[in-house]
Amino acid sequence: MENLTQLVSVITPVHAPSIEYLAGAYQSLVRQEMPDGWDWQWLVQEDGQTGALARVLPDDPRISLGGGRPGGPGVARTLALSRVSGQLVKVLDADDQLTPGALARDIAAFDAHPRIGWTTSRVLDLMPDGSTVGWDKDPEGGTVARGDVLSVWQANGYRAQVHPATLCIRHDLLLALGGWMALPASEDTGLLLAASAVSEGYFTREHGLLYRKWPGQVTSQAAHREPIEYEGRMKIIEARAVALASMLPEGLPLIRSA
Repeated sequence: MENLTQLVSVITPVHAPSIEYLAGAYQSLVRQEMPDGWDWQWLVQEDGQTGALARVLPDDPRISLGGGRPGGPGVARTLALSRVSGQLVKVLDADDQLTPGALARDIAAFDAHPRIGWTTSRVLDLMPDGSTVGWDKDPEGGTVARGDVLSVWQANGYRAQVHPATLCIRHDLLLALGGWMALPASEDTGLLLAASAVSEGYFTREHGLLYRKWPGQVTSQAAHREPIEYEGRMKIIEARAVALASMLPEGLPLIRSA
């Protein structure tokens, strides 16, 4: 890999209803066993400036807190990007948890496949009663060809075959794509499709995330599927990915081999 700091920079946007779940997200990070020479940093970014994060998180030098004017999760994530020190950036929503070994598997995929720009993994839904529910339509593990995520998403009613909440992406690629999209929702899907449009990726068959299902979940709210806004979000996500794909000739790698 490039000669940068061997950190996985984990970015977590937070709004008031999800603050109570941060302790679980933190514990899932503490349980990660990192490869020799690697560590993680956790960039927790409040979508607002209440200062509430300082009261709920432990004194851990690996945690970096931030805040800013409210603008939604995409704005919060991109503001946190200014504090990234690692060569890899991992997304982790405040109400979700990483499974043991998730970060090590991401690192291993990048080491084994120098041309890839991003990784994703399988997901287990974490239900309110503590049980988990899997998904039986995950693809086979291994490399994902450039453009495949966009093609599947277009052919399946705006549903990708891999989950954007598990994304780990090279820092330089994330910067080149401009961070997360300036959308009220689906900004993570927009980034995944943009990354897929210009770079090969990797899908890990092991479960890498516990994806919490709860009443306050943003994606469960009626506003998330309001038809006019939803169609608008999907159209701009698609248009951006298509435009990016057209600007990079077929077969030309965006990622330099190590």
